[in-house]
Amino acid sequence: MKFNNLFNKKNLKTKDSFIIAEIGHNHKGSVEIAKKLFFTAKECGADAVKLQKRDNKELYTSEFYNEPYQSENSYGKTYGKHRDYLEFGKKEYKALIKFAKEIDIEFLCTPFDFNSVKFLEDLNIKAYKIASADLINLPLIEAVAKTKKPLFLSTGGGNYEDVSRAYKCINKIHKKLAILHCTASYPVDLKDMNLNVITKLKKKYPTNLIGLSDHENGIDAAPLAYMLGARVFEKHFTLDRSWKGTDHSFSLEPIGLNKLIRNLRRIPIILGKSEKKLLSSEKKPLFKMIKSIVASKDLKKGTKLEYNDLSFRSPGGGLKPYEYKEILNKIIKIDTKKHAKILFKNLK
Repeated sequence: MKFNNLFNKKNLKTKDSFIIAEIGHNHKGSVEIAKKLFFTAKECGADAVKLQKRDNKELYTSEFYNEPYQSENSYGKTYGKHRDYLEFGKKEYKALIKFAKEIDIEFLCTPFDFNSVKFLEDLNIKAYKIASADLINLPLIEAVAKTKKPLFLSTGGGNYEDVSRAYKCINKIHKKLAILHCTASYPVDLKDMNLNVITKLKKKYPTNLIGLSDHENGIDAAPLAYMLGARVFEKHFTLDRSWKGTDHSFSLEPIGLNKLIRNLRRIPIILGKSEKKLLSSEKKPLFKMIKSIVASKDLKKGTKLEYNDLSFRSPGGGLKPYEYKEILNKIIKIDTKKHAKILFKNLK
């Protein structure tokens, strides 16, 4: 599904899922790894891939930027240098935008600061996401909303008032907004997922798509979220959970993403219709198991049928057991062997 279709008003009651493979910085600073992640996400059936963009010197205080960062996941001696190592510039972004177009997968990005919004606008990025950490950052939300591009709003760490405040800021500018329930812990403990929030978001924002930014260490939550009304799903994605980096350990590898998407795509098929009737696929197996009314013993022509003259046995094709009262006290017109089907045409 494409962004334009997703945010079409006619699509608000869609049964289809829109799945975003969140790559973030799981590319480890390599364009080639990023391309492989894009391609593999596409193969798994994802609708979109997402990166994160930061101008670290604008984003962090100088003290935080220069803070020593000693970790097995570090790519630099300070936190700022670590973050800088993982950032792509315009050359890399242009290459990735082109590659996403070539393999026909949607591409969006999360800007964490004003410079990053301008950076992405210069590249004509097609859609944006607001991270949970910026749910209360109205200046940044407004700057992104003013691009009038489709916007996915993550709501981790916030309350309903925070969501309402951000919603009003965006809604006065444009309507192409999906609101994603999220718990901003990595990975999230199952008891903290609170998927019932989705039900309330659906009621509060009936004209907006609702979704789940999913940090569960697994694939169980998304199908449940779908049943509650979520139609947009974001899931962190990696090629190898053992790779260096903070996000790999709770990201899905290709086999996991493939299963998640398969399960989500199957739900509307499995839910099917609310009509209850005999299906053509049931006829053959049920014929062998369903019961018909048959003679419990040899019955002579002229016998007046009593309940003890009847038996209910497989296969089907004869009178249905619930019709037995209609034939009691009827007269048999022909000799009838034991276990032969009793039919209306042979009664008077």
